[in-house]
Formats: sequence, structure tokens, C-alpha cells
Amino acid sequence: MGSDEAYNFVFKVVLIGESGVGKSNLLSRFTKNEFNHDSRTTIGVEFSTRTVQISGFTIKAQIWDTAGLERYRAITSAYYRGAVGALLVYDITKHLTYESVERWLKELYDHADPHIVVMLVGNKTDLESERSVPTEEAKIFAEKRGLLFLETSALESTNVEAAFSNVLAEIHKKVSSKEVVRGSISAVSLNSFQAENKEEKQPCCRNI
Repeated sequence: MGSDEAYNFVFKVVLIGESGVGKSNLLSRFTKNEFNHDSRTTIGVEFSTRTVQISGFTIKAQIWDTAGLERYRAITSAYYRGAVGALLVYDITKHLTYESVERWLKELYDHADPHIVVMLVGNKTDLESERSVPTEEAKIFAEKRGLLFLETSALESTNVEAAFSNVLAEIHKKVSSKEVVRGSISAVSLNSFQAENKEEKQPCCRNI
């Protein structure tokens, strides 16, 4: 119980991308080390947390899943509010999911903090024989747009840890270098939060 309160930062990270690319399984693999073969669409708001150590700081990562709403283009600005990181996921075997990356980026930058850390993630590398998106093509696109890039397999647990860890480390670097202005994002130091809210004894960030 006590460990839940002992963190320096809370970073909200959103998962975006077309339906069926494996967002929910990336989330469950990172936060619970589980993979669900039943690929029913996630319904309702879903987020999980995991606490990690980065550069001697304890970071509570709050990872949000789109909850299947992307099928209806119904993701609201509230989903993006306060997000400091995003994993934009496509399926390496379905070129259409890669083609929609541009639209997702536009939506993200329309609603999120301009300094948000974005990683382009090509998921399902376990289906290499069915690949339709060349690694090099996606890598060049990511470099042009200033995005981090990694290919993953939630099924085989390949690079999942690295994807989230790299995004969290990059966010932490931005916060530490003051590139991200405090107040525009939810990545506030717990200590300074409590100093401003002396009456509030609860751990922060339940209302993010």
C-alpha cells in the first residue's frame, strides 16, 4: 500500500491506432505480463498503471487504452488531456493500419500537449511471414516526423518493455530539462503537488 504513494512523477501515456492492432495486449503485457488470445474489442475506458525506476526516480506510468472507440472515430479530447506520451500502434501485417498513422498523428497533435513524446510502434512481429509494412519504410517515416520507433510482439513479449521504457525515459528527460512546462501536463512532482495542496492528504493523480 505504502509503495503506491512513493513515486516522484505520474506520466499519462495513451495508446492510439486502428482497432485490432494489439493495443490492449501491449498494455496488458507491459502492466501485467499477460497476453489475451481472445481478441474481442475493448469496451469502456481502460487504463492500467505500473511503477518503474528511471534514472533513480520512481515513475508511475498510467497507460490508457482507447477502449475500442477508435472504430467509431469517437475518441474525445478528454482521452488526450494530460497525456505526456503516446504509443501510435499499427499492425505490420496490415498496411492499411500503417496508412492511417498520419491521421492519428494529426488527431494527437490537435488535442495533446505539443511536447508529447510519441513512439511509432509496429506490432505483431511474430507474424513476420505476413509482413506488409517494411521496417525501413516505417523507420524513415518516424525519423522524418521526429518520432521514436520500435517493432514489437505483444504475443512473444518482444520489445514491449523497451517501447514503454524508452517513451517514459524520454518524457523524464524532457521534464528534467524543463522543456515541458509544468502545468501544461500532468507530469508533476508529487512533492510540489503536495506543497500546493497542504489540506489534501490523499495521494495525487486519482483524478487525472
